[in-house]
Amino acid sequence: MPNTITVIRHAEGSALGDATPAKFPVGDVVAHARLGQAVTLEESTASVGVWECSPGMFRRAVMNREFSHIISGWCTFTPDGGETIELRAGDAVLFPADCEGVWDIREKLRKTYVIF
Repeated sequence: MPNTITVIRHAEGSALGDATPAKFPVGDVVAHARLGQAVTLEESTASVGVWECSPGMFRRAVMNREFSHIISGWCTFTPDGGETIELRAGDAVLFPADCEGVWDIREKLRKTYVIF
């Protein structure tokens, strides 16, 4: 099987798909997310892409590990039983597997991600 190199290009301005509401909203303002350059790497079951989300609160629904780099905007993430973490443009974050909690998107957020 050949090695495949996946590149996310110009993530700050890449085209995104249609917005869909958060699966597990918290409160009255429902966040809407869009994906771009989303690729599932069959040989590793990893997925990579660009994710953007409007303001709102929702529960994190990803049970795999995730590495993200925040391109723009800001938010907080509060892991269940843990302290709130603030994330802003330029930050990178690694979520361990089975990390549940609440996203609070304060300003439209765009990030690149690898879920593995």
